[in-house]
Amino acid sequence: MSGSYLVVLGERDAIWWVLHEQRMAFPATPRSEVAQLAAGDRLFLYATRNAWHNPVRDRGRVIGTATAATAVRRLDQPIEIAARAFHSACELHIEGLVPYPGGLELQPLVRRLDAFPKPHAWNIYLRRPLVRLSDADCTILDRGLGQMLAPPHRALPTYQSAHPAAERPASSQND
Repeated sequence: MSGSYLVVLGERDAIWWVLHEQRMAFPATPRSEVAQLAAGDRLFLYATRNAWHNPVRDRGRVIGTATAATAVRRLDQPIEIAARAFHSACELHIEGLVPYPGGLELQPLVRRLDAFPKPHAWNIYLRRPLVRLSDADCTILDRGLGQMLAPPHRALPTYQSAHPAAERPASSQND
């Protein structure tokens, strides 16, 4: 039985790393939902309102869809992303990505989503890396994302341009 989750990404460096590496990393804090994540699980990538460092301009948005390609595994050596240590990770297959700065705003949907049983305190649920979604939640998110999703290879460059420290291709000396 596969599950579905909202993957909470709260920092642009982490978003770039997830999209570029097609991996998801997790902190050392044990979380049951992280332990339960399995290959084949469906994932909706969510960028928080603060992720892009401009909460006045930005809204929390679902920016992509993915499938967990592997189960979560403990790393031999922790990796550091955005000055935080991550001790486990899984591989992802990113299926669709909304070009930056777009995405499906989550807040207007909260009252309709089973993942947020207390809609007045919905942001409290986003303090974990994964939020379990029901089949009905997935249907609502899929409908909302609709035509916004593009193939990852077409949308990824828009995130690179939005991330000041993203790796840029080296220019040729003949340029």
